[in-house]
Amino acid sequence: MTNMSIRIAGILLGALAAAPAFAQTYPSRPINVIVPYAPGGNTDVVGRIVAEHVSKTLGQQLVIENSAGAGGTTGSLRAARAEPNGYTLLVGQMGTHAASVGLYPKLAYDPVKDFEHISQLSDTPIAILVRKDFPAKRLGELISMVKAEPQKYNNGHGGVGSTSHVSCMFFTSLIGARSPMIAYQGSGPALNDIVSGQYDFLCDQIPHLSPQVRAGNIRALAIAQPERSAVLPDVPTTIEAGLPAYQASGWNALFAPKGTPREIVDKLSAAVNAALEDPTTRAKLESIGAVIPKKESRSPEGLKTFVTAEIGKWAPIMRDAAEK
Repeated sequence: MTNMSIRIAGILLGALAAAPAFAQTYPSRPINVIVPYAPGGNTDVVGRIVAEHVSKTLGQQLVIENSAGAGGTTGSLRAARAEPNGYTLLVGQMGTHAASVGLYPKLAYDPVKDFEHISQLSDTPIAILVRKDFPAKRLGELISMVKAEPQKYNNGHGGVGSTSHVSCMFFTSLIGARSPMIAYQGSGPALNDIVSGQYDFLCDQIPHLSPQVRAGNIRALAIAQPERSAVLPDVPTTIEAGLPAYQASGWNALFAPKGTPREIVDKLSAAVNAALEDPTTRAKLESIGAVIPKKESRSPEGLKTFVTAEIGKWAPIMRDAAEK
């Protein structure tokens, strides 16, 4: 072996030896967590609840950075291109990491290949909602009104590719009528405007909506899952309301840039799991209607399998809806 070969081998062995040591000292400073939507939306709310407990476990603050744009894909791309050292993470979701594949033919990142998958944070049932003074009292009435005069009723959402956009594209494709869609920079601003009566209906995740429903500021017509929600027990399911084909649930998960050391990914995954097993954190999530995900999708391998399956489900739905 030449002297040059010996030096190269030494460098490689040194790097391999340093990786576990680096993971042992990680984290030594605050961690930036990109939420690719405006504050106040479902992804932001869930991310902050889990981050609070993970910060305590790791001994360093997880700092939420809201980076809205292009239905969450702008912030997601930033995270994918960040240095893979464990100090930039992403709270992604169904829109950014599944439906986006069907909506954006030239999506600048691959939800499976360009990220390290850490853990799912929550499942988030979808509800169909209207402004509080909207004439329709039942889902069937909303469907009839939209089908009769689709251009008369406006549909708000948190940006192209967001869960609220994707969910209503699915809804309107099923009923065969699409109303004008108003895009916001996140579900938080979209929620604010339906509360103030600026548009007519919304399809979005329960966690950040349920307080407004309980306060009477908006009305939920149906929930797109087989069982009623414990936080909104008076709201019928879409099966009960006469649209059984409309079954939809969002989700949130934690990701890191591709190439983040496995030891760090495992450390983060363990911290998320500790948060989801903590009674106080679970109670906070469940009180807003979030569902604690199954343990199999809370491991790096499990989340990767889950994301792959979600792409297989949502990408064809979005392509089909976009063609109608």
